[in-house]
Amino acid sequence: MLAPGLTLPAPLPAIDSPAGGAPRRLDEVRFEALYRRTASALWSYLYRMTGDAAAADDLMQKAFFRLLRANPVLASDEHARRWIFKTATNLAFDYFRETKRERGHVVDMKEALSSESRELRHDMMRTFAELKPRDRALLWLAHVEEEDHDSIGEALGVKSGSVRVLLFRARKKLAELLTKKGLAP
Repeated sequence: MLAPGLTLPAPLPAIDSPAGGAPRRLDEVRFEALYRRTASALWSYLYRMTGDAAAADDLMQKAFFRLLRANPVLASDEHARRWIFKTATNLAFDYFRETKRERGHVVDMKEALSSESRELRHDMMRTFAELKPRDRALLWLAHVEEEDHDSIGEALGVKSGSVRVLLFRARKKLAELLTKKGLAP
């Protein structure tokens, strides 16, 4: 029961097309609704992939900027969610390629400076960060976002039939790392 004078906020509009209607482009209201529904999950996904809050912020902003710039025709909420996660995944892979190139030329000072703070982090998080970016993305999308193989394949740019094998390998690599560190059940 609400206190006198308080009202419930209006529900956010769905992106889904009206019954029998054609897919539409995003307007300001539909974009805001999509942002509110996906931003938190997308940021978490990017943070787990990169291990860096600032990088997750930047990549999320770039993904939503690309959505606005491209203004694709989106058939449903699910289609919009897949579009933004695929874009974010591609941006994260670009980030890793750029970071790898920079490490070849400059000593990674962040690595050296944050060694003390890393000791305070949870062992699982550190182990997860040791996986390759694609393995992290696979495991995150499958187990945290609970996406199906088609969605994962679309987000990562691989065939949905390959996702099962890639997930098996990623789980195996994670299990090996956990066993090596004495963290396996």
